[in-house]
Amino acid sequence: MARTPARTPVWKSIAATLEGEIAQGLYRAGEKLPTEAALAARFGVNRHTVRRALGAMAEAGVVRSRRGSGVFVEAPPTEYPIGRRVRFHQNIRASGRLPEKRVLRVETRPPTEAEAAALGLAPEALVVVYEGLSLSSGTPIAHFTSTFPAARFPGLAARLAETSSVTEALRLEGLADYIRAETRLTAERASPTQALHLRLREGDPLLKTTGLNRDLEGHPVEHGETWFAGDRVVLTVAHDAPAEAQ
Repeated sequence: MARTPARTPVWKSIAATLEGEIAQGLYRAGEKLPTEAALAARFGVNRHTVRRALGAMAEAGVVRSRRGSGVFVEAPPTEYPIGRRVRFHQNIRASGRLPEKRVLRVETRPPTEAEAAALGLAPEALVVVYEGLSLSSGTPIAHFTSTFPAARFPGLAARLAETSSVTEALRLEGLADYIRAETRLTAERASPTQALHLRLREGDPLLKTTGLNRDLEGHPVEHGETWFAGDRVVLTVAHDAPAEAQ
């Protein structure tokens, strides 16, 4: 007597259906899925079954649950090379995605000791601070803070209010080119504020880069700290050719 084929568990069928719809683009990276109640009604099951399906999808990296907000579609990690000439918009476009920056604040203030040391400034000098979020096709991938010597770039704060691109703002201030002089990589945990900005859970892993950019004469022009969502980017160190060969 032939055996009856084993039935696929309902929760697996739900997960497969939703993953198929995500693959078709019906739910895009960064978008919120319907609520558990809505999915339970759609598939004619209880919420526990839906929760198990979503849990399996989360373990597979397809979605991410944000407490109190719902379940969101994850994007595949973005390749992000770190080389002598690091340009955010160029890097994201090269990965086939849409770059975006959201400004959180632009202000002029005295530097911290670390900023003054990195930029070679006197304690009484001022810096322009630019804080924001970097997004890849609508998904936040990094939280950053950059500081610049205010005396050298007196109109930079206004420029950054006009354009979110640091490269373009510096160009408008007379700096045509600059290079990455050094980068330090460390690991940290997301603070409550960073978790909110990056759609993570508090304590989730972050990759922190601390970098210093210089002009072609070797003068410091930017000190930056960036916290990347650990599972949304792949940081690669690019061994660029020397500046004179480019």
